[in-house]
Amino acid sequence: MASNWRSRLFPTIKKVFVFGSSKKTAATEACKSFEELQEEITKEFEERKTELEPKAVEIYQASDAEIKALVKNPTEAGIKKKSTAVVKFIEELVKIEFPGSKQVSEAASKYGVALVPAPIVFILEKVSSLVPGEDEVDPGSVAGAKEATSSELGGEKEEAAVVAEETTAAASSPPSPAGNAPATAMLVAEPTPPETATKQPEQPAKA
Repeated sequence: MASNWRSRLFPTIKKVFVFGSSKKTAATEACKSFEELQEEITKEFEERKTELEPKAVEIYQASDAEIKALVKNPTEAGIKKKSTAVVKFIEELVKIEFPGSKQVSEAASKYGVALVPAPIVFILEKVSSLVPGEDEVDPGSVAGAKEATSSELGGEKEEAAVVAEETTAAASSPPSPAGNAPATAMLVAEPTPPETATKQPEQPAKA
């Protein structure tokens, strides 16, 4: 029985393992070949950047949220998890002749996404450099906005304090005798003193 199992099944199992090993080896060689082409691919990418940007953005916008997140932050784990969607995305890049996408698409179809993650990450990083950022904020502008907000709040607090002080002063001051009108000082003119008696005529001087 044991000899029968070995004679029939062992060659089949051995063939599967050998095939898997050769496939992995071939995928490794494909990754090395792609790595050697990266400089040339980058050069073509930079030359056609203006042409590629609107097309790549259109493909990116038409993708689902998971692919968008993967484009923004490409990782080997994420690529393996979303292998089918990744292959479809790469195929769309092939249609616009995105540099390097054809080689990556062929390798992914032949060996599987899990065996060629590095070339896929490379392509996704190139696409990520073309798509707009999500709510990107300049740290300098944030600091300026905070400073301006603090200044406005400080001014409002000072204004409120002045109004409160004026209100308190008005409430604590006693009412004037004539209602709300301020009392004015009454100046009484003193009577003019009567004129003194009529002066006596001067007497002639004696001889």
